[in-house]
Amino acid sequence: MILDVGDIESTLKGYERLAQFAAKMGDCAFEKICLDFSACDWFDANMSAPLGVVLAHATDGFNDISIKDMHKGTEEILARNGFLTSYGYAPRKDNFGTTIPYRRLNADDERYFTTYVSQHLKRQKIPAMTEALSRRFKGSIMEVFINAAAHSETELGIFACGQYFPKKERLDFSIADAGIGIRKKIAKELGLKMNSDKAIEWALRKGNTVRKGKIPGGLGLKLLKEFVTLNEGRLQIISDRGYWEMNGRKETLTRMGCSFPGTVVNIEINTADTKSYRLLSEDN
Repeated sequence: MILDVGDIESTLKGYERLAQFAAKMGDCAFEKICLDFSACDWFDANMSAPLGVVLAHATDGFNDISIKDMHKGTEEILARNGFLTSYGYAPRKDNFGTTIPYRRLNADDERYFTTYVSQHLKRQKIPAMTEALSRRFKGSIMEVFINAAAHSETELGIFACGQYFPKKERLDFSIADAGIGIRKKIAKELGLKMNSDKAIEWALRKGNTVRKGKIPGGLGLKLLKEFVTLNEGRLQIISDRGYWEMNGRKETLTRMGCSFPGTVVNIEINTADTKSYRLLSEDN
């Protein structure tokens, strides 16, 4: 099987493209699958995380994955972040300091993920924050990982990757799991049945959670939503066929044509933002 990759960006079209790959490979077992990058002129490096989810499902079916005809620029980017090392490519040094490396983690790698986020976000161009807000911000990203570990029921792992794009003045960081998805988790735990886009909307609503007891949920995403609104950045959640995006103050909720086999959270920071940020509690 040969899959024509084409351009992959952090957009509805890009995620739909990856979902289509997953659908085509869904019933494959013990096959040779080749990703043909000849028509790919641009690949957002952070999209390595959701692509990792798609390929993890394929390799779990004992399929052999290979890559061919990758343009020099794309190869340089995906070798620099470490994605291509699993496919026979030599690693490249990140001389520009723009990469948040591609990682595949287990659900119990919480401590490693904390170190990973602290180390790599620290050296990127993010807007000025007070120390207290910086801790909360990183904690919000950490909560995304914890939620994936606790609720996705993934046996194939959690994938993370990021990239600073100097010319576009943006920093994207993606966390993707190969789990059951938000819709199925809500149905399993609460017996609520809804379409995948409405499931994301439900999960984002204040007070809604599949957590047991009196433990509050969703606080991390709440802070990230507030930040991207002020920062004029972007936050995306993709799960099953559901696609939700907050771009500045504009929200988009729709359903994709194919199911993505897991959940993705992507935060995009507007690095041209010159404002300084602090917690409201610090004004008291």
